[in-house]
Amino acid sequence: MPDSQQQPPRSPSGQTDTAALLLCGARLTDGRTVDVRLGGGRIEAVGTAGSLAAGASGALAARVDLDGYLLLPAPAEPHAHSDTALTANGHGPLAYDERAVQLRATEAALLQLGHGATALRSHVHVGDVQGLDALAAVLEVRRSLRGLAELATVAMPRVLTGAAGADGLAMLRDALKMGASVVGGCPDADPDPAGYVEAVLELASEHGCPVDLHTDAADPARLARLAAMAGGLRPGVTLGPCGGLGRLPSEVASRAADQLAAAGVTVVCLPQGGCGSTDRRGTAPVRLLRAAGVRIAAGSGALRDVSNPVGRGDPLEAAYLLASRYGLRPEEAYGTVSCAARAALGLSEVRVEAGFPAELLAVRGDHLAGVLSLAYSRIVIHRGRVVARTSAVREYCDSAADSGLELPRQGREEPS
Repeated sequence: MPDSQQQPPRSPSGQTDTAALLLCGARLTDGRTVDVRLGGGRIEAVGTAGSLAAGASGALAARVDLDGYLLLPAPAEPHAHSDTALTANGHGPLAYDERAVQLRATEAALLQLGHGATALRSHVHVGDVQGLDALAAVLEVRRSLRGLAELATVAMPRVLTGAAGADGLAMLRDALKMGASVVGGCPDADPDPAGYVEAVLELASEHGCPVDLHTDAADPARLARLAAMAGGLRPGVTLGPCGGLGRLPSEVASRAADQLAAAGVTVVCLPQGGCGSTDRRGTAPVRLLRAAGVRIAAGSGALRDVSNPVGRGDPLEAAYLLASRYGLRPEEAYGTVSCAARAALGLSEVRVEAGFPAELLAVRGDHLAGVLSLAYSRIVIHRGRVVARTSAVREYCDSAADSGLELPRQGREEPS
């Protein structure tokens, strides 16, 4: 059910977004063609095509013609790296000054918004060379994007145990005071992985914030300890990318999946590529994990940095790969980047039904499988207003095949 207690969203000016918007002639995944009226950041009504006009207050709504588009709940990005995005072609040491990070984090977030992700969770390194500068920059990007997209930050210290860990723990506390909303990091890189997890969970419990940890999950004993420690923590624990699970013997991976399910953690897989060293590539065994009852979401991971120089940051590509390579049905695959990804971020559920948040993505196409295959033209709606458009035009030269045949085209017409 929609969260009836959620306050109406506010525009960048600080005013509540109440303007009505009418989406006309959109196709839904169940085959219906409908009009959808938005207002106050929510879906006010869904009716048969041509049945809706005025807003709830009686004011005439602005119209967007979605004839030829499939209307979907907007995807979310549960695993981004804004501080290192778009650096694959850089020369020399990576610049972590606030201005450099702010520029690339803004561009990365807008690229992903254009793909349809109206909410993002970015993992940001703290400590070492970058100190808190990268986090400060991403937090500034979060403020500048208000009204366009929601950006949450995960503070990632390198070491939290031993003598060196004292500085990391202090840095992590400062990061939470600055505005980081999630505690994270990579226990696999700490000399004492269990101690690292214990420190993160203790701090998260103290501050009442979620946990999002990087792990390859290649060590079943270590993963079992992590699951046992994380079980029951509220508001929740997310692990990713867990590609190492796919390299374990099937019976070992099955036991690990049962332990993760019992702990109630969410696994975020990265089918477009990892976000660490290239020798640990691979995607978590999503079908095995789903069969065990583990909550699965999918993210994009690296966006054109050294971990994946050709990363696209496109949720629909992640869904496409899960459907084409890992055997998920299109509906299941898209669910990992939409409803499951939103749930992993602690956001309200979205359905194309009255009362739900107006977080929507319209993609040219008439069914979900086709949309995942050729997702060219897109219209992104956040808080009830259009925040991004991508329009593709496909043209062919004159030929005999063009005469007398109604061949499919990417149309020139822009929705009004």
